[in-house]
Formats: sequence, C-alpha cells, structure tokens
Amino acid sequence: MDVNGVGWIAAIIIGGLAGWLAEMVMKSNTGIFMNIILGIAGAVVLNAILRVLNIEAFGVGWFAYLITGFIGACLLIFAGRLVRR
Repeated sequence: MDVNGVGWIAAIIIGGLAGWLAEMVMKSNTGIFMNIILGIAGAVVLNAILRVLNIEAFGVGWFAYLITGFIGACLLIFAGRLVRR
C-alpha cells in the first residue's frame, strides 16, 4: 500500500480515525468498519483526484494521510447522499 508513506496497519488505524471524524462532521450514521473503509477509500480517491489535477498532495506521513482520508471520506459521504436522492 504505502500511500503517503503509511503502511497497511497504519492505514487501517488512521483510516478508521479519518472515517470517524468524517462521520461526526457529516452527521452520517455508519459503523466502525464503514468508517475504516471510508477513510482508506477517501484517501485513495482524493490522492487520485489530486494527481489528475496536478495538485501536490498534503505531504507524507500519518498526519497528511489523516487529512487526505478525512477530506476524501467527506467527499464520499457527500457523493453517496447525492446518489441516494
């Protein structure tokens, strides 16, 4: 995996935290596993979007992965709400 200099175990832990923070901010009601998935997928999706737009990532390391995962998870929650309507 090694996205933003973070390994698998750290990605799961930080992804869970990022997903939980996104859940609190976006007022969604998801469980712990969905939080982990949203955090990790959000980080991957936002990194891909930033690469396509030729924008530099938020950095390397745990904190950068947390920020990327949080913003990406918020975007995924928002997109999910748009699709459901």
